[in-house]
Amino acid sequence: VELVESGGALVQPGGSLRLSCAASGFPFSSYHMRWTRQPPGKERELVAVISSTGNIKNYVDSVKGRFTISRDNAKNTMYLQMNSLKPEDTAVYFCNADVLTSGNLRTYWGQGTQVTVSS
Repeated sequence: VELVESGGALVQPGGSLRLSCAASGFPFSSYHMRWTRQPPGKERELVAVISSTGNIKNYVDSVKGRFTISRDNAKNTMYLQMNSLKPEDTAVYFCNADVLTSGNLRTYWGQGTQVTVSS
């Protein structure tokens, strides 16, 4: 199982970014996927979840109306469109999933991508 995030950058407040998570090594279309972030000096925080088919999406209150999670199962890729970015969105963003491996459910994480919102 491999998850590789990309798209992080330095952006001004009010700006936009799109993060991508390329997945491999498991049947991507069968699993819910998550975006989680870790602000500097703080605990990791679940940002958004998307169902295996993409029909169900949930967000933490602080990003509702600004962020959109999506996926392309044909490309084994998940996305996070982030608009109206705020300094408090500064964090390392990770994609992750609980994947059945050798009969056990295990959580896999990508290496993360840095998003910095600053003027």
